[in-house]
Amino acid sequence: MILGLLEPFLSPVPAELLPRLSLYLDLLVRWNARTNLTSIRSPQEIVRRHFGESLFAARNLGDPLPETLLDLGSGAGFPGLPIALLYTGVSVTLAESQNKKATFLREVVRTLALPNVEVWADRAEALPKERRFDTVTLRAVDDMESALAEATQRATRQILILTTGVPSLPEGFAPEEKVPIPGGGRGYLLRALHLKT
Repeated sequence: MILGLLEPFLSPVPAELLPRLSLYLDLLVRWNARTNLTSIRSPQEIVRRHFGESLFAARNLGDPLPETLLDLGSGAGFPGLPIALLYTGVSVTLAESQNKKATFLREVVRTLALPNVEVWADRAEALPKERRFDTVTLRAVDDMESALAEATQRATRQILILTTGVPSLPEGFAPEEKVPIPGGGRGYLLRALHLKT
């Protein structure tokens, strides 16, 4: 099931990725039954909307791949966890201030044995000021303006935004591309590059 649903977003889908995504999906469906991690309940829609869009973002990380990535307001791990599963050489920090979601993220990291993933169970603003990341990702954050302001402080190379609206980019970043997300929805990926001064 997973393979066919993911192909519009990432093709070819690496064979070794499928069992790990399947385990992640099982955990998410089980946890979601007792605590609200995502409003999407259908496993097929979770694969399409969450996994697919996250892997689409991964496909657009640029070349060379970033060494470090901060997923701001990670929620149930999107897009950060699928990116970390696809690119094990990228060091991913999942920033999630809601305790139940951070606890879930820790369980996924433990179960899937992901040495390249750190869960920051607090607001991203609480990260030490010197912590900077090549890439910052944003998806379905509550306060886009505040999140973008924080992303500006943390990103040294680019900000990737999975969105349906048109956010105003912070000073110092310029859009390189705006790519429609496959699947016929209204969403797109905005890739904003850091302007070198």
